Amino acid sequence: MNKHGILLAGLLGLSLTAQAKGDPAAGEEKAVMCVTCHGATGKASAPLYPNLAGQNEAYLEHALQAYKKGERSGGQAEIMKAYVSGLSDDDIANLAAFYAGQKP
Repeated sequence: MNKHGILLAGLLGLSLTAQAKGDPAAGEEKAVMCVTCHGATGKASAPLYPNLAGQNEAYLEHALQAYKKGERSGGQAEIMKAYVSGLSDDDIANLAAFYAGQKP
């Protein structure tokens, strides 16, 4: 890899790190509303529900935002939209950080 490739890789790494902005402790407090389906630490209570523990933080944040905006459909989308409709962007980032930090 040449010096430009190394520089680009470093900048991309910084960019990805900077995007991880959630507060896991605040997310844990907010996760109380998720426990029934997704378990206390993100391990689902039934096969119908996805495990959240150890998922990529950016993916979780994107998915929750998509539910909130009504951009996801099918399955449990309407139920999820109801749960996340009152969450702020910070709440969503915090939930994503909490679940991403849990052991799969």
